[in-house]
Amino acid sequence: MNGAGIARDAAGRGLSVLLCEQDDLAAATSSYSSKLIHGGLRYLEQYEFRLVAEALAEREVLLATARHLVWPARFVMPHVPELRPRWMIRTGLFLYDHLARRASLPGSEAVRLDAPPYSSGLKPQFKHGFAYSDCRVDDARLVVANAMDARERGARILTRTACLQAQREGGVWHARLSDGKLVRARAIVNAAGPWVKRLLNVRLAQPSRDAVRLVKGSHIVLPRLYQGEHAFILQNDDRRVVFMIPYEERYTLVGTTDVPEASEAQPVASDAEVEYLCRAVNRYLKVPARAGDVAWRFAGVRPLYDDGSSDPSAVTRDYTLRVDDAAGTAPVLSVFGGKITTFRKLAEHAMEKLAPYLPALRPAWTAGAQLPGSDFGDVPRERMRDEFFARYPGIGRETLRGIFRRHGARAAEVAGDGDLGEHFGAGLHEREVRYLAEHEWAQTADDVLWRRTKTGLHMNAAQRARVAAFMGHA
Repeated sequence: MNGAGIARDAAGRGLSVLLCEQDDLAAATSSYSSKLIHGGLRYLEQYEFRLVAEALAEREVLLATARHLVWPARFVMPHVPELRPRWMIRTGLFLYDHLARRASLPGSEAVRLDAPPYSSGLKPQFKHGFAYSDCRVDDARLVVANAMDARERGARILTRTACLQAQREGGVWHARLSDGKLVRARAIVNAAGPWVKRLLNVRLAQPSRDAVRLVKGSHIVLPRLYQGEHAFILQNDDRRVVFMIPYEERYTLVGTTDVPEASEAQPVASDAEVEYLCRAVNRYLKVPARAGDVAWRFAGVRPLYDDGSSDPSAVTRDYTLRVDDAAGTAPVLSVFGGKITTFRKLAEHAMEKLAPYLPALRPAWTAGAQLPGSDFGDVPRERMRDEFFARYPGIGRETLRGIFRRHGARAAEVAGDGDLGEHFGAGLHEREVRYLAEHEWAQTADDVLWRRTKTGLHMNAAQRARVAAFMGHA
């Protein structure tokens, strides 16, 4: 996410930009998040006021500039007196409401949990709670949208291409890529996530005392646990919080964990973590969640800046930007930490750090610029959606809803003349798959089923295999 955001920002400032991604876009942490654009209510307990304020401000920016990928949600916290007193929650929510300007989202309030709508699914002893606003996001598609915008502004996007080595010669970086290309650059941004330290120290041969702390966050997806479009934020007895979030209409997303991780490689949500998450939500649920009902489990590695904290949950979620140069030329900027919500602001700060080395750099511009698919102009999203539906009366509503949710204002480019070709299942058709391959860098079935779309969750094994066969011959 950070790399795509920086590439977009830099390309829009007139720079020649190459984005080098060793796998697919969002193949690691950025597609395995809790899928939230939020200030981070629990970070107030760690006194992360700057981070929370910045994230809350960015929440408003993304609501306006990523309108088809970010949408408001109401979050409900049942009150458990023995975990956190009511005054503490009220104080935290007051700060959450006022640390940054809210243009469209309602503020927090005390709510009853023994009456609809918030009583759905909960045990009857939970009678009081609090509700506040945050946002949900399609995380992987947000990455792709930034990469698309970067490309449209002149950047080159190379997926499944690793930077194998780079060295300074004559005040310029000379980099060797895994596709055999040799690239010259005045500056390098190292936004390699969990690999940031290894890339800096080994492949760029730059010593650094900064360290990255790898923390695994796992999630599970279960059949719908309650009715309603609100999410729950649940206090656990270890003082962590766990989210229950409506997901893909038929499911509930539950997460996350904080487990120290030793490797940068793609982690797996363990059975112990699945049991932990089920126990956490079962404290509140009338009908318990069962590990055997999990439809999908996933895990991502958070590349946090190592601030020396012994508790993985207390390690800062703020970001640190470090610049190393040689006699004032050929800088490498490394990104440690960060969260999806603050990617755009992080990119602005990265450009500020690089500005002394790039004198022709244009001013910041992304705060008011729509991402591809969100350029609705003055037309409300719902009206744009209804007009899209009306344009294709012969196509099923499930298919149209999925296309619009994924592509927004560009949905008609995907649907074309309405001949969608083979239907693979879950509203995914041949025409959209070809669009994803031609315009969004999708090369494999996983790229299509689990990142560009989430249709893999709704398909059976035979349908997923058919997509894989099609991608193998496309």
